Amino acid sequence: MKKLKKSIITMVVGVLTLGMVGCSSSNKGDNQLEGIKEKGVLTIGTSADYPPYEFHKEINGKDNIVGFEMMIAKEIADELGVKLEIKDMKFDGLLGALKAGNVDMVVAGMSPTEERKKAVNFTDVYYNGEHTILIKEKNKSKYKNINDLKSAKIGVQKASLQETMAKDVIQATDIKSLNKISDVILELQNNNVDAVVVSKEAVDGYLKQYPEIVNSNIDLGEQKEEGSAIAINKSDDMSLIDSVNKTLNELKSKNKIDEFVKEATELAQ
Repeated sequence: MKKLKKSIITMVVGVLTLGMVGCSSSNKGDNQLEGIKEKGVLTIGTSADYPPYEFHKEINGKDNIVGFEMMIAKEIADELGVKLEIKDMKFDGLLGALKAGNVDMVVAGMSPTEERKKAVNFTDVYYNGEHTILIKEKNKSKYKNINDLKSAKIGVQKASLQETMAKDVIQATDIKSLNKISDVILELQNNNVDAVVVSKEAVDGYLKQYPEIVNSNIDLGEQKEEGSAIAINKSDDMSLIDSVNKTLNELKSKNKIDEFVKEATELAQ
């Protein structure tokens, strides 16, 4: 979305390359874990436009999908003893790809909301982020609090938690939802929206890229943060969920995820 830096970059270059094409996922079977092991490949779906979670990075002249969640996915694949395959797609198409069996799991900063839980299973939450509102610097005096934003045009990523926040927390009446967060930021830069709601971890690179855009520091109040979890197709067999949770808990206990976040943030600069 880390002494570790060199090894992780090497890992990324070696494993998280683009242009991968895989066969249909086996996660519709009764035993998802055994299906992945038999296939020898863990296929994950992501939306690689959300640094430091997942994003494109050119390393040694080659375009790669990197980010702290991709590092987590590599750890999971290693624990399973299989290769990692990454499929990059629109965020709002991820759960559909999972349900269709095109990927084994979704690793994309996805919050395990009650609505999503009706369709798929989720692992334990492995990361809790915060949200912020970006605006143009020239509008800082215009947008000072949530009430000021109610009649503003708010940009968000389609089907994201930020879209829900724009509706429920800001109670905005004019929301523009786009497939990619990079497109949302560009709409703000081009004055097609007045503000955007994003993860705090995702803003640094965009603020450097677009100096006219600033963090509004608007108080969002108490945010109900579901955190990020991995989505896996519903199944009577929970062995895959249990295996992934074991890996996630080991990473958390060793503070590896925080290290991954730090490393991915540096890569995003």
